[in-house]
Amino acid sequence: MEIPAINLKAIVLVHWLLTVWGCMGGLPGSFAWGNFTVLAVGVWAIAQRDSVDAVLMFLMGMVVTVLTDIVHFGIFYPTLDLPNENRFRFSAGMAILSLLLKPASCFFAYQMYRERGGDYNVHFGFPSVSRNREAYQSIDQQDESTGPANPFNQAQDSKPAARTY
Repeated sequence: MEIPAINLKAIVLVHWLLTVWGCMGGLPGSFAWGNFTVLAVGVWAIAQRDSVDAVLMFLMGMVVTVLTDIVHFGIFYPTLDLPNENRFRFSAGMAILSLLLKPASCFFAYQMYRERGGDYNVHFGFPSVSRNREAYQSIDQQDESTGPANPFNQAQDSKPAARTY
């Protein structure tokens, strides 16, 4: 099964819209600052299509905002009645929806990181040692086409070349 290609612009746009709606009431300014900063890094990743660093920073920012959003909801989600309860419920619902979509967005951002040439491999199993040595050349056998090693690049039976300084 092939993974569908999700555009980075779509990810940033959806999270921007949900973050704007999530900031309408009840959550602190640190929620907005954290999420909009990561979305600004996402705009940087969109602008520089070949940058591996931009996508990696966007991915790491999304992972960090998952944790900070959970902390924000844990601390600032009210247990008392609010005067603008409907506005807060809508705002909190959009912020929670953004939080629920972030793991999928992180997965797609990781796929984009790999497509752009990133080589950070994530393994969830036990580490194993591979015995694949096909790419290595044995030092016991010398390649016939290169001839004997001549580190000073001189002819075998000639005078040493004059040094130039």
